Order: sequence, then structure tokens, then C-alpha cells
Amino acid sequence: MEIKINKTEEGKVVEFIGRLDTPAALEANETLAPLNEDASGTIILDCGKMTYISSSGLRIFLTLRKSALQKGGRVIVREINDDIRSVFLMTGFLNLFEIQ
Repeated sequence: MEIKINKTEEGKVVEFIGRLDTPAALEANETLAPLNEDASGTIILDCGKMTYISSSGLRIFLTLRKSALQKGGRVIVREINDDIRSVFLMTGFLNLFEIQ
């Protein structure tokens, strides 16, 4: 799993590349910790190159959402594939996030 974070006019864009499985989620937690601290703006989770998400990965998304809500920010999930969309549907995440 590779994670790239860029600042754009839209907000902070987090690009996930590969599988966000349990081992990758541990590393991702550390990488994304600064976003949890400064979640007052818009955070865009770009999943266009993500191939898999585990429950640990979903927890990371949920934590970011919670931090953003507490600090007046918002989280947008962008470009999820059909497999990840199915996981979001089964877990109720489609209703929790703004999906683009």
C-alpha cells in the first residue's frame, strides 16, 4: 500500500494505491495521523487505485470522518471501484460518506 497526500485547492487529497489490508492499515494509521489532528478542512480520499479495503481500513476512514466532524471539516470518498462500493454498501459506509 502506498499513500500520497497532496494539498490542492479542493483540500487535502489522500491517494491510496494498492490494498488497504490489516498490515497496511497499521502503517496508514501513522501516515494519516497528522490529518486527524488537522481535519478542519476538506479531506478527499481518492480510492481510484485502491484494490481492496479491510475492516481495519474502514476503521481508518471512520476515524478521519469523526475527526473532521469534530473540527468542522468534511471527508469525501472519491472513485471507489465496484468491489469497494460493495463493501461500503454492506457496512453502511455509503450512507456515512459523501461519495464522488
